[in-house]
This record gives sequence, structure tokens and C-alpha cells, in this order.
Amino acid sequence: MATVTPEEAALFYVGLMSGTSMDGIDAVLVETGASGLAVSAALHRDYPEALSARLRECIAQPDGVGLDEYGYLDVAVGHCFADAALELLQSNGLEPRQIRAIGSHGQTILHRPLASPPCTLQIGDPNVIAERTGVDVVADFRRRDIAAAGEGAPLVPAFHAAMFAVPGETQVVANLGGIANITVLHPSGAVTGFDTGPGNCLMDIWARLHLGTACDVDGAFAAAGHVDPTLLGRLLADRYFARQPPKSTGREYFNLSFIESALEGLGGTPAANVQATLCELTATSLRDAILLHAAERPERVLACGGGVHNRHLMRRIAANLGGTAVQSTAAAGIDPMQVEGAAFAWLAHRHLERLPGNLPAVTGAKGTRVLGALYPGSGNYRR
Repeated sequence: MATVTPEEAALFYVGLMSGTSMDGIDAVLVETGASGLAVSAALHRDYPEALSARLRECIAQPDGVGLDEYGYLDVAVGHCFADAALELLQSNGLEPRQIRAIGSHGQTILHRPLASPPCTLQIGDPNVIAERTGVDVVADFRRRDIAAAGEGAPLVPAFHAAMFAVPGETQVVANLGGIANITVLHPSGAVTGFDTGPGNCLMDIWARLHLGTACDVDGAFAAAGHVDPTLLGRLLADRYFARQPPKSTGREYFNLSFIESALEGLGGTPAANVQATLCELTATSLRDAILLHAAERPERVLACGGGVHNRHLMRRIAANLGGTAVQSTAAAGIDPMQVEGAAFAWLAHRHLERLPGNLPAVTGAKGTRVLGALYPGSGNYRR
């Protein structure tokens, strides 16, 4: 459990998160006190469809994004984040003065930790959020870890350890966002983790292309198909899966071109079979990562993120892991859709207390670092 000082009793933080699925913003209200950190409330706010389309285009065609478009998206996403924060406060009867800080992850539009020089970029101008809410904002968490020779991701394992670790037990927290990552909580108290590869992103792309929907609801499209072993073998042969951690990735790597390259020369593979195979790719790569990097089979796997609501995916993960219990993080006290938002509220708290937010064993950074930058609030409550 995260610890706080006695002087910080009953302090509220807000965490704002939009992941690689790019479907909208999760706003999470957390309260810190002598007993630790607890989620008090949460909401999800979809991006306007026109903005969502422009963000997807930005990811799909990064070389075609000019400075004007980047500037527009940065501010527009910032306003969406501010709207979500204000709605969360209003719906819970809170004033900005009652919020110590907002931790805003932003929207990742670029993550290239192996480039020369390595870089990562999250948009959603924190100046806009601070000005509109009047609350201090901590943002830009990933780039300090990159500057310290780390991958800049994943950052949630430190929070997973604070909230879910059980002394003497091996547990795994699997975050099933657009990209999937795992946190291995070792019996010794050691923490390791990394991005395992695609979570929902490839399935979402294929569903949008063939169903016209943002995602494969309940995994019904995948469940209607059959896994193509040749296609699955090609997908799993990608070099990313063989890389040793620390490692992280994003939609600039796992995208439509990735699917199309694997399909080349296979003929008319039915669309449902492709979806079933993409689902199996997520489940299989997750299993392989867990079995290779947990010193012993975990007592349980706690799943969070949007993939928890894909019932077919959850069934395939459980089947791939055999006798290991696969549960939602709700079983450990936090709704699976609130974990990442809560994590960035926690990271904002860490920043204000000048405490490190990264784990070098996870990101590969050359040391622990205080993450993020502070954007002071305006002191005005404005819509």
C-alpha cells in the first residue's frame, strides 16, 4: 500500500489517462491518508469522434503531421483532459482548492525508445489543464526516464507493487490496454515488468476495418473465427517478442502494416479468422512473457485495462495459463478501468514529495528519478 505522511491526511488527487487504445480519457479521483491510497470516484469521457479520427491519423501517418496539426491536437486534447477533470470534480461536489494536484499522462502519439536519439511524446497541453481547472498539474512523466537511458515505459509497475504486492507470493499484473504490459511481483519484493506486445490495438484496428466499430465487443468477432496457425506463427516470429527486457513499444510498431505484412501471400484468410488469431497473439505473447520472466508460476494474474471487457480474450489468457487464476484487479480492490488513472495520480503525489516514480529494473534507466514537471494552477475555477 502506498504510504503518505500524517500531514497529508484526506488529500485528493486526480489522475488523467488516455492509453494506446485512444478511445477517450479516464479520470480517477484518489484520496491519500494515513492508511494509504484509495480510489474515491472515476469517470470515462470519450474523445469527440472528429478528434479521435485525427489522433488515429496522426499515429498512422506520423511523417505527414505538420506543426499546425501537432499544435492543434496538443491544445485540443488538453481541453478534453480539462473537461474530464472538471466533470469529475463537479460530479463529486469538490472544489479545485480541495485537489492537491492532477497527474496527467496525456496522449502518446510517439514512442521510439530505440531511436537515435530515443524519444517519446505525449500531448494534451498541461498549461491548458492548469489554467482551466485552477489546480496544479504534474505531467510529462516519461521523458525524464528516457533522458536517464530508460525506455520511458512501462511506468505503472511501481504503482502495481505499491497496491497489489503480497509478501511471499508471486503475482503478475497484466495491463491489457492497446499495448499489453506485465508487472511481475516476486516473493522477495523485487519488481520487474515490460511491454509484452499488442494488447487490444491490433484487434481494434481489424474491428474498425471490418466491422466499422471501435472495438470487438466481448470478443464476439474473434470467437466467431478460428486461429490460423500459419498466421500466428508469422506474427510471433516478429523480433519484438524475442527481445529481452527492458523493452517497450507502441502503435507505431504494432499497426495495420504489421498485420498486412504477416498476411502477405496467405491468400483469402477470412476476416474472423484473422481476428481470432490476433486475439490469440495477445494471449500467447502474454503467456510466454509471464512464464519466461516469473521465477515461478504466479499464484494469480490480476488483469486491468480495456481488454478485461473482452470476454473471449480473457478466456484465451486463462486457457493459455493453465491452472493459474486470472482475475480482474477488482478482486484486489481497484476497478480494472481505474488502475492506470490512479497510477498517474499516485505519480503526481510522488513528484510533489520529490520521490522517484520509475523502477530502473523495469525501464532500464541508469537510476531512480523524480518523474514529471509541475504546471502551477491558476487559482481560478473556469469552464
